[in-house]
Amino acid sequence: MKSVPIGQLLVESGYITDVQLNDALVKQKTDFVGEKIGEILLKLGYVSETQVVHALSARLKVPYIDLVTSKIDIDAVKKIPEAVARKNTVIGYKMQGGRLYVATNDPVNFYIFEELKITSGMEIYPMLATKSAIVDAIDRAYSQNTVSDMMNDINKEYDANEALMQAELDNSDERIDNAPVVKLVNTLVENAFRKSASDIHIEPFKLKTRIRFRLDGDLVEQMSVKANVHNALVTRIKILAGMNIAEKRIPLDGRYGVNVDGVNLDLRVSSIPTVYGEKVVIRLLSTADEKARKITDLGMTDYNYEMFKSIIRCPHGVMLVTGPTGSGKSTTLYAALGELSKPTVNIVTVEDPVEKKMEGINQVQINEKAGMTFAAALRSILRQDPDVIMLGEIRDGETADIAIRAAITGHLVLSTLHTNDAAGTIMRLVDMGVAPYMVASSLIGVVAQRLVKLLCPHCKERLILNDPADLRLVGKTERTVIYTPRLGGCRECGGTGYHGRTAIHEIIVAGNDLKELISKNANQEQIAALARKHGTKLLRENVTDMVLNGETSLDELVKATYSV
Repeated sequence: MKSVPIGQLLVESGYITDVQLNDALVKQKTDFVGEKIGEILLKLGYVSETQVVHALSARLKVPYIDLVTSKIDIDAVKKIPEAVARKNTVIGYKMQGGRLYVATNDPVNFYIFEELKITSGMEIYPMLATKSAIVDAIDRAYSQNTVSDMMNDINKEYDANEALMQAELDNSDERIDNAPVVKLVNTLVENAFRKSASDIHIEPFKLKTRIRFRLDGDLVEQMSVKANVHNALVTRIKILAGMNIAEKRIPLDGRYGVNVDGVNLDLRVSSIPTVYGEKVVIRLLSTADEKARKITDLGMTDYNYEMFKSIIRCPHGVMLVTGPTGSGKSTTLYAALGELSKPTVNIVTVEDPVEKKMEGINQVQINEKAGMTFAAALRSILRQDPDVIMLGEIRDGETADIAIRAAITGHLVLSTLHTNDAAGTIMRLVDMGVAPYMVASSLIGVVAQRLVKLLCPHCKERLILNDPADLRLVGKTERTVIYTPRLGGCRECGGTGYHGRTAIHEIIVAGNDLKELISKNANQEQIAALARKHGTKLLRENVTDMVLNGETSLDELVKATYSV
């Protein structure tokens, strides 16, 4: 079985052609020296992982198992140590009649199965699965197993030693290095990263401490621990973040870094006193290891992208990205900088904090305690001969005034502002004290954005709209078919019915007639009306198109854009 040529197998199965196989064989000698032909075919995009395992399954007579939709027996998982599972890319799937069924992507590697037989004390029965599905299953299953075991350890330890632990906690100068709590904090961060959570919320109540992750914009409860564990948990986090563990009466901020699965994470920690103790929120920010995404990967439609390109082509002026906290403004700015970055262009950013480190761009960290504010940094940057300036946020009139003047003197300035829509941004600048004629002469465009959840493609369900109120929301008058999340979801979406998020955009390009209107101190409605006349698609129109295309739900439309 070891001698089965995978390339020929895929040709016979009809997944690739002889020409594609020959191309891969040639590149194996030049571009991919030492790599297996199956991996090369995957990298070239000629086949998918699923096609490879289906071909192998048919030839080797080894059953295929879809780990995404199948339920994994945790007792079977425990038969194989996590280190062995990760090293050999295998996971226990189920136990039956003295056999341990193991998912693998290499069913002819008998040395692994002999090792597993000795480790588990059971007969090994291999089943084929894709490598990515096995890795995901290992992350899910062993994390769940670790958390479960850890919670038992913590509860046992605190039940047995509650009085002793409380006495230690009362001594606020003593560092809390209780092993179960240390493991709990580490596991929380690892699980949050693997689930793509943006925040971890640790909330104390009378009888328990609730731990929730923000997943795709919604808070989802992950676990709860006994109330007497809360102080040790919070103290451990505050020690890591360099915060004062003796101070529990006022809000505190801190930060620290960890490495999870080879990715460096920057964790921002915030605590605030509540009636039952300190509530802690940890925000997860990936650093230089994660490349800035391109504008075309952020969900911007082709129509909006053309308008966006016309803005960033301008050699000078102000472009603002607006929206509420957590709407992806910084990601859009980084993507814009990625398009503007060239060896001939000097780009300087002023941020608090620097969320992603970008190659070839000079990034400045704000330090208000040392007097390095946005306004102070911006004044200095103007003496650094910049072509493009990016401000993390315009927070006050002074910063807004300097940014506007920098644009007038020949610089391209990118920044963010907290407003509800694109037209409101212009009024917000005027409200901050910038003269309307200054806004008119410097503004080149505004991008308003929100994030909306995408329906899970594996379990979304059809829904027929008949109610006139619902039909009005999507701009229809006759019966319309849309899609809705399935109650309870599926394994792929973690039971939520949604999988991932994308951005919707509302873009105003500041043409001459719009500049003239702004200089005359026009109101928000007049600006919005002229922008629509010149082709601006509102946030609601963008998300409505997504609803009608089956990409998101009516609930998301209401949540993102509804107004009275």
